[in-house]
Amino acid sequence: MKWKFWQREEYAYESSTGAMAWLGLAGKTAAGLVAAYLAIVVVVGFWWSSEPDLVDIVDLARERAAESGVDPVTGYTTATAVVLLGETLLDKRSGYLSNDLFPPGVYLDNLPNWEFGVLVHLREISRAMRNDLSRSQSQSTEDPDLSLAEGHFFFDNSSWFLPETEEEYRLGMEHIRSYANRLADVAVQDAQFYARADNLSRWLGEVERRLGDISQRLSQSVGKRQLNIDLAGESAATMATDVPVESEQKTGWFEIDDVFFEARGQTWALIHLLKAVEQDFARVLDDKNARVSLQQIIRELEATQEAIWSPLILNGSGFGFLANHSLVMASYISRVNAAVIDLRSLLDRG
Repeated sequence: MKWKFWQREEYAYESSTGAMAWLGLAGKTAAGLVAAYLAIVVVVGFWWSSEPDLVDIVDLARERAAESGVDPVTGYTTATAVVLLGETLLDKRSGYLSNDLFPPGVYLDNLPNWEFGVLVHLREISRAMRNDLSRSQSQSTEDPDLSLAEGHFFFDNSSWFLPETEEEYRLGMEHIRSYANRLADVAVQDAQFYARADNLSRWLGEVERRLGDISQRLSQSVGKRQLNIDLAGESAATMATDVPVESEQKTGWFEIDDVFFEARGQTWALIHLLKAVEQDFARVLDDKNARVSLQQIIRELEATQEAIWSPLILNGSGFGFLANHSLVMASYISRVNAAVIDLRSLLDRG
């Protein structure tokens, strides 16, 4: 009996040891798989995080016109630029990230903010094309493709299901392509693009406001005391609610890189749109002797796309030891904004 009991004990001990060894092996395998998954996520995240390169929009418009068997008429290059912005948002290396729910897209915040910066000007130009550039006067009928395209581009940028954002934006791009094809078809008379100084000036007014906003948010990275000048210039003006005479405005620590990359996206989009404008509004710019002013704006914008050599967006204070990338970007954008104001002044002259 003792021998049998000892034998049962030995068998039970060997069984428990084997089970523990199996569990240990399974645990090590699972840990290895998790580590490999995390390593892949990190590598893919780095690979996805690169921003798209600049494109020669004039050459691209000529290529696409040749593929369609048409000539790049006035307005065709601007329409091509709008489609390029949408294609880049959806089809760049990482795809569209702003509505991602899983790694690595869910933890990448720089590129989604870059995407939003591009989207800001995609929406602005689509609205300008619908309201001004395709209409001869306020009482004229709006273009059906452009009216539908604007609605699709203003869809929620973070929707992932029923419908997803990508589906809506692709529909908007299809309507812009349809408009561009009708524009270039000499047999079709119901699509127009009016390259007039007043139309260009109105769109540049919206660009001016967007640049002023992003420049202010960039400069607030170090915090600053600011006097309230909201009602300056009109003594009888009033506001809905009272605000402090002086306030301190500072961008939150975790929002500094978000604002910076949104600015990078806005300036990337503007480079392509303004190069398209230079092509489509060539006669207007030459007539106002404003082409060189536009070219200088583009040159300043191109400087904002220089490579970032630091692994982090630094936030040094004022004339401190560390750089402040936000203030450098704000400096470029402020100069661009001032140049846009001057360009509008030239366009508005009789």
